[in-house]
Amino acid sequence: GSAAAVAGNMAPLSLGSDTGGSIRLPAAFCGIAGFKPTYGRVSRWGLVAFGSSLDQIGPMGRTVEDCALLASAISGHDPQDGTSRPDAKIGSPIDLPLKGLTFGLPVELDGEGIDPSVREAVAAAIARIEAEGGAVKRISLPLINVGVTTYYIIAPAEASSNLARFDGIRYGLRLDGKDPAELYGRTRAAGFGQEVKRRIILGTYVLSSGYYDAYYLKAQKVRTLIRNDFSEAFRQCDAILAPVTPTAAYRKGEKTGDPLKMYLDDILTTPVNLAGNCALSLPCGFTSDGLPISLQIIGDAFQEQAILKVGHAYEQTTEWHHKRPAL
Repeated sequence: GSAAAVAGNMAPLSLGSDTGGSIRLPAAFCGIAGFKPTYGRVSRWGLVAFGSSLDQIGPMGRTVEDCALLASAISGHDPQDGTSRPDAKIGSPIDLPLKGLTFGLPVELDGEGIDPSVREAVAAAIARIEAEGGAVKRISLPLINVGVTTYYIIAPAEASSNLARFDGIRYGLRLDGKDPAELYGRTRAAGFGQEVKRRIILGTYVLSSGYYDAYYLKAQKVRTLIRNDFSEAFRQCDAILAPVTPTAAYRKGEKTGDPLKMYLDDILTTPVNLAGNCALSLPCGFTSDGLPISLQIIGDAFQEQAILKVGHAYEQTTEWHHKRPAL
């Protein structure tokens, strides 16, 4: 798409932070590759914290190989980040044939809610993987459809805590007031946008007395069950295939008036963050209007090299890949 061409002319590589899909979703909408490493692979030192148990920095680039090279460069242990794994370095990418690998297709994604053009493009990508020798089997992720609900309890709760530090006292924006309470209020009212304020309020609510057990604690229990679902699925397959988004990119401002509808676009990406796994977004087709559609390849925790190799192998089979300029 034109957005990808513009982005490619501006910079060959970029970094994003994926808390619930914020690398994979924009990559999918722009027709480029985007990669979310396993939680703990890349240091979060210096990142503005949103959801500390979910945030992970990762690369975006024209191709999967570009993303793999940058992921290799930025991964590794950092003593400044307590969640950084000691063995966190990702090796350099090498080719991997698709033959002999097993790919899982969640049966829960057979229902309504995914645009027909997205479903068709992803099905064509899966058929291409099968043609290259990959085996495809049905698997179950029973709680994948409640992942977005769980996420929008846990992430705002963590955000309300993390963003409390932006109070106008220690650093950042400061609007003075006659007393500390007015200073806090004026600073935070001016410094946070509408969506950030909405998430802080939601998060504070689910952590408040009387609601903590009903919402936050229950969401953490569901999160554990979602993680268990992925663990069980990866006993049956090497990677999981799914769309990245239910639809192609929507018009600017189209969903800002209905936050719930906008949040539902994260239904296919948030479960990966909740489980702490890795996932790759890469183009697999276009709508009739020429908008990009992307395939999501989900890997088990610390299996980055495997899904990068799979993505690279798939990418070599596509027509548009060979038309892209080299890095």
